[in-house]
Amino acid sequence: MKNIIFMGTPEYAQKILQKVIATEDINVVAVYTQPDKPVGRKKVLTPPPVKLTAQEHNIPLYQPKKLRDEETVKEILEIPCDFIVVAAYGQILPREILDHAPCINLHASVLPQYRGASPIQQTLLNGDKTTGVTAMLMEEGLDTGDILKIEKVSVSEEMMVEELFEKLTQTAADLTIDVLRNFHIYTPKKQDDAHASYCKKITKADGAVVFDNVQEIYNKYRAFTPWPGIYLASGLKLKEIQLEKKDEEHADAGKITAIDKKSIVVTCKQGALRIYKVQPQSKKEMDVISYINGKRLGLEDTLL
Repeated sequence: MKNIIFMGTPEYAQKILQKVIATEDINVVAVYTQPDKPVGRKKVLTPPPVKLTAQEHNIPLYQPKKLRDEETVKEILEIPCDFIVVAAYGQILPREILDHAPCINLHASVLPQYRGASPIQQTLLNGDKTTGVTAMLMEEGLDTGDILKIEKVSVSEEMMVEELFEKLTQTAADLTIDVLRNFHIYTPKKQDDAHASYCKKITKADGAVVFDNVQEIYNKYRAFTPWPGIYLASGLKLKEIQLEKKDEEHADAGKITAIDKKSIVVTCKQGALRIYKVQPQSKKEMDVISYINGKRLGLEDTLL
């Protein structure tokens, strides 16, 4: 029986934790997650998903504001364990904890590509055909530890972030069990820092688009739906779209060139975009035909 401390916060980590709990030869002795946070306009104090799973299974739960606090470090060091598993926890582990037991991190990219906070979105933004999950030994740097094992997955051209998230989460959960059971047979390998790339935390501002390159717009749509979504400078959100043409060049970007019963086609400087649903600022989502009729827009007009 292997005893582990689990550290994680969002749904990605929650599903890995659920898989670990369900595995007979692994025992979760403690769970660490971020403190509850206010969510939404009403600022309702909301627990992280990992907390709910820990409580459901009566596993000792800890939610320190800072993992580096002296009392928190002392607390962890007093918990006997064989491994510490970390998945999207959101804090850097201090050296004392890294030395307590092998710390295994499950990162949703093929490291050293896409170190940082948003590897799944970055995969879609770049239009990658493959990605994966890396199990690595943690060190004090950001996603720089030695690689234990990588599991790759394919990415289709139409795959949205939620579907890719589910695919990678399942891969990460299976990989976690594999590495915990077979840790002794894997030889850690150094990352090649020369090939490293980084991705930042996503903000609402990242959803802004202009009618320049249709492939870039579509990739943003795949990466940022449902949040933060994609929107024009006017605040109009593009809620349901499809890549129409990739290679045609147009002098007039944003021009409506086709209208049917359910959609419109709009030019980009490179390519064309088919739009089905939109959401005006401070209003509900609607079909694009209702929107252009309300704005009295037709063929050759510019969508703003």
